[in-house]
Amino acid sequence: MSDDPALPPFIYDGLYPAEDKRSAIRSFAGLVSGAVKQVSHAVEAGRKPGMPLDVLSDITRVAPLSSLMVAFVLGAAVARRR
Repeated sequence: MSDDPALPPFIYDGLYPAEDKRSAIRSFAGLVSGAVKQVSHAVEAGRKPGMPLDVLSDITRVAPLSSLMVAFVLGAAVARRR
């Protein structure tokens, strides 16, 4: 080993304190929670009357088979491009 003080000491994987693992899990859980909140706010905004999700749900209620056909054709067209 080198006696150079600029190098950090060598640490084995099994010797990390348990608090660091829990804090990493908590930070990841916080990130996931924030992402879920953003998506739910976007969906709520899209479901307001006259917004795209509201219009799409109305069309699907009126003509479910036609909507299914349109979704299938669009999916096939997108899949063919790749």
